[in-house]
Amino acid sequence: MLDVDTARRCVVDLTESVRAFCFPRGDGLCNVFVPHATAGLAIIETGAGSDGDLVETLERLLPRDNRYRHAHGSQGHGADHVLPALVAPSITVPVQGGELMLGTWQSVVLVDLNRDNPRRSVRLSFLNG
Repeated sequence: MLDVDTARRCVVDLTESVRAFCFPRGDGLCNVFVPHATAGLAIIETGAGSDGDLVETLERLLPRDNRYRHAHGSQGHGADHVLPALVAPSITVPVQGGELMLGTWQSVVLVDLNRDNPRRSVRLSFLNG
């Protein structure tokens, strides 16, 4: 299990932690799961602006106002509960010889726009193949 702090950034790169988890395991599938109702996981390019573009796009799609029926927490917190419908709470990455089979610019990231809870857990599991 990974403990992640999202207080300073909404998109957190988990690739190296996932890679370290998979390295000694050989061939198979790595499942990455975030057990929270207001966060998700994605595979995107980071460091070239895509992570910021993702946050801006999600904030446009999920405005932080009073339109949501789920209305506890900070203003617009209902949007945080819709996020996992757009950014899934789990991803699966193929692994060969202990190496993640990601594309050249792909990274595994946690996406969390929730301002009410900056502490996240990420669960990793491996299915040998």
